[in-house]
Amino acid sequence: MQAMVYDDYGDASVLHAAEIPPPERLPGQILIEMHALSVNPIDYRLRRGEMKGLLPGGFPRIPGYDVAGVVADCADDAPFKMGDRVMAFLDAARGGASAEFSVCAIDSAAKLPDNLSFEEAAAMPLAGSTALQSLRDHGKMQSHHRVLINGASGGVGMFAVQIAKAAGCHVDAVASGENREFCLALGADHFYDYEQVDFTESSERWDIVFDAAGKSGYLDARDVMNPHGRYVSTEPDVKGMVMTVLTWPLSKSGTVMLARPHADDLRELIRLHQSGQLKITIDSRFPLQDLAAAHRRIEAGVDRGKVVVLREHTSPG
Repeated sequence: MQAMVYDDYGDASVLHAAEIPPPERLPGQILIEMHALSVNPIDYRLRRGEMKGLLPGGFPRIPGYDVAGVVADCADDAPFKMGDRVMAFLDAARGGASAEFSVCAIDSAAKLPDNLSFEEAAAMPLAGSTALQSLRDHGKMQSHHRVLINGASGGVGMFAVQIAKAAGCHVDAVASGENREFCLALGADHFYDYEQVDFTESSERWDIVFDAAGKSGYLDARDVMNPHGRYVSTEPDVKGMVMTVLTWPLSKSGTVMLARPHADDLRELIRLHQSGQLKITIDSRFPLQDLAAAHRRIEAGVDRGKVVVLREHTSPG
């Protein structure tokens, strides 16, 4: 099969096309023929070698965790059948989405409704799961909560604002001034331009501070959290891990989270989309052979929405 791979750590130029054997589907897995995928910050961080202490070696490596396509092979007793349209949050440690075919556990995929395009579906799994799990599982989100989303216009933040609003929360968004109208259109009740206002010095108080951009810290946010408030970050570094352990018994806790694939969460994202409570914004689209350009786009910083990669011979839907 055709795949985009890298043989060593480096900048986006290490990505190149290669002909490699398709993955073997094991019991409990499905084989997916990719129509679209999306790129997330974790993809370029892995490619640059920032996490080689956790995931050493293993080349050539196929980046990517988000995929949408059709089931190419599955067991007779699987809850899928060949030809089903699906999206998946790949559960392989090193990804594998940037290829014609990928495999994942049955519980890492969900069927798509006919009116959800491949490109919109590909944008949802990792970023949507990160937002949902951060707010619901780590933030213990309740309908009466006041929630602040730092990095509200980006891939994860876009989902977080809408998920919190769907849950009945008051949502304050933090992003650059040029994204004010975008964040308010997502449903945010109030907007903070981080270039003009430091939310950590605000007189407001929040039950959940979700740093979707990984730009703040627990100590910065602690003073603007309500008693029993929760700080959740997506920045997986040693400092953050120590913060998670040390603040666990405190009334104001902090957590660094890494999203995990769960089909139920994918189905919840689809439900929110179908009910009109979750809109997908696509920042840009690239053909698979230009995956390096998609990585560069993410590394440069995406102001609004997700970066999607499409197989050239397929249409977005």
